[in-house]
Amino acid sequence: MTRSSELFDRAKRVLPGGVNSPVRAFRAVGGTPFFVAHGHGSSLADVDGREYLDYVCSWGALILGHAHPAVLDAVQQAAARGWTYGTPCEAEVELAEEVRRRMPSLEMMRFVNSGTEATMAAVRLARAVTGGCYHGHADGFLVKAGSGVATFGLPDSPGVPAALAELTLTSPFNDARAVADLFRAHDGRIAAIIVEPYVGNAGFISPDSDFHPALRDVCDQYGALLIFDEVMTGFRVARGGAQERLGVQPDLTTLGKVVGGGFPVGAYGGRADLMKQIAPEGPVYQAGTLSGNPVAMAAGLATLRETGRAGFYEDLEQKTARLVAGLRTLAERHGVSVSLGHAGSMWGVYFTPPPGPVRNYADAKKADTALFARWHTAALARGVFLAPSAFEAGFVSAAHSEADIDFTIEQLDAALGEARAR
Repeated sequence: MTRSSELFDRAKRVLPGGVNSPVRAFRAVGGTPFFVAHGHGSSLADVDGREYLDYVCSWGALILGHAHPAVLDAVQQAAARGWTYGTPCEAEVELAEEVRRRMPSLEMMRFVNSGTEATMAAVRLARAVTGGCYHGHADGFLVKAGSGVATFGLPDSPGVPAALAELTLTSPFNDARAVADLFRAHDGRIAAIIVEPYVGNAGFISPDSDFHPALRDVCDQYGALLIFDEVMTGFRVARGGAQERLGVQPDLTTLGKVVGGGFPVGAYGGRADLMKQIAPEGPVYQAGTLSGNPVAMAAGLATLRETGRAGFYEDLEQKTARLVAGLRTLAERHGVSVSLGHAGSMWGVYFTPPPGPVRNYADAKKADTALFARWHTAALARGVFLAPSAFEAGFVSAAHSEADIDFTIEQLDAALGEARAR
């Protein structure tokens, strides 16, 4: 009996499934989740003294790695001045200005406490001003969902009212024609398209080069808004997020993860004329007691300043590309068909039958999740922590060294050999 298993037994008596977010329960990969004692740099240490190279990075939030000194110092200084005010503070203005410098499409924004909250508010705003994939757990987004819901084999979630479900239309990623067909069939009734520019909540999926320009065009044609869900990609795949990398400007953007530097921060923003519809300037109500929290704002600001260093994103992308290339080589060595990809420091792998890469969730569902589960278990035993689901993206942080990448490729190679032998 390990300390982690003891804690998990206790947790299951007071937390549903023993966790506060479903995929953490390891049900898709088997075994008992490890409980973390502390994180440092590119690694996590569990309560039993084991160390793991971390490619989850708090699900993408920790682009600098764990306990980065600049963020830690900013948080300690902010906390010493008080950790919540319920009134405006200077840090929220500074963080908003930094976000706008890097994402000019966010002329105005509102900080909230999670990516889910940001997408809820952005869609409410879009419906107000204009009359698929997982974008959080708001009812309207659980009609069809990815990651956690996909992991547990649920097509949607009980408790979503049918009347609300009927207000959400879904279309396959990378299928611009299907999107156009929906607009024609529902002419004048669609308020917005919300899309992850690079899918991360069904595993990592890259867009076709013409997909997002087509979404921009159809929104302009029918008077709908284009919303980029950059909760995962924002400040992760490029300095200015996916919209900079793709060269497509959305009307509204939702942010999370990196923008809070590992603290509970989300944001939504876009064109000033749209954002001025938010209370108190406009009639669309949205509020939050802890929104703009001074400690969280300090963490986000310190993180963005660190990532603004010259060459930061180029270095991260080079390390991620080397990791992905190593995975491709080891898969070939073991005779395993894979679909691999990355953007910036966000990456993913599917064990898939040929032919061709994974382009949407339907393709992703063909992946060999049993092989992934065995690989995950073998990798963890060798000190490499991958996301405990075949339907999640992976992440490289600035704290990962070239030696870490070498070690990871070596251990994942051995782990795949073991997984195939079982």
